[in-house]
Amino acid sequence: MNQDSKRGLTLIAPPLAYALALLAGPMLAIVLFSFWTQDYLTINRTLSLKNYAEALSDPFYRAIMGRSLVVSGSVTVITVLLAFPVAYYVSFRVRPDRKSLWLFLITIPFWTSYLLRIFLWKVMLGYNGVVNSALTGLGLRDEPLTWLLYNANSVVLTLSHAFAPFAILPIFVALEKIDRSLLEASRDLGENAFTTFFRVTLPLAAPGVVAALLIVFIPTVGDYVTPAQVGGPNGMMIANVIQAQFRDLNNAPLGAALSVVAMLIVTVIALGTVWLARRLSRGT
Repeated sequence: MNQDSKRGLTLIAPPLAYALALLAGPMLAIVLFSFWTQDYLTINRTLSLKNYAEALSDPFYRAIMGRSLVVSGSVTVITVLLAFPVAYYVSFRVRPDRKSLWLFLITIPFWTSYLLRIFLWKVMLGYNGVVNSALTGLGLRDEPLTWLLYNANSVVLTLSHAFAPFAILPIFVALEKIDRSLLEASRDLGENAFTTFFRVTLPLAAPGVVAALLIVFIPTVGDYVTPAQVGGPNGMMIANVIQAQFRDLNNAPLGAALSVVAMLIVTVIALGTVWLARRLSRGT
């Protein structure tokens, strides 16, 4: 090992050790914990697959995991579909000297607490909230709507609003990298604006779209604050069940097994999304 390599290894050693201690360490602890069993306060450290068998066979856990994937998938699709037009407008329609202002406005939600934004949606969608008060005040409804809050739909709406900036920014970056001369060449070759978008713009923006999909999908599967506040019993997700196993039911090994199963499922879906995006990009 030459002197430069030793110097580089010395520089990266502290942050690498820090990352291993705070990231890899707890992850390995969760994996190890998932193979143990617990009977109230007694932990049996004999390695066993009992927790995984229960996590994969119990209909309740499978239903909650399925609901989590459906809710997160819905949030991802809705968020990306709504984020793409915003990113496209800022990239192609806004003057260059005003793009910074638009990006500044897009990031304003980051200035407020995530929990505060959830409470605001709770106030808006509540039985006596802003939406119901407006509907009854305008005479459009005799009674307030009861299905606006405490269900999976309110979770999807709240998460879609919270993660919108995370989807807009990577798509905007991908659109900014597109060479505008390619679009002009497409129009010169006889393509109209519609076909140019689908045959040139969208394929070139695919990396940003895939990044937005992953950035929104991965954290929303494990979100537990939003379902706990606006989801109710019908909007509960896998993270709420994991939290209950650790805190309320005193069965940390089963909670760890559910965490590992959720991480594996999300990893498979994320890798499958990247693989499919690469195949589609090669095909175009």
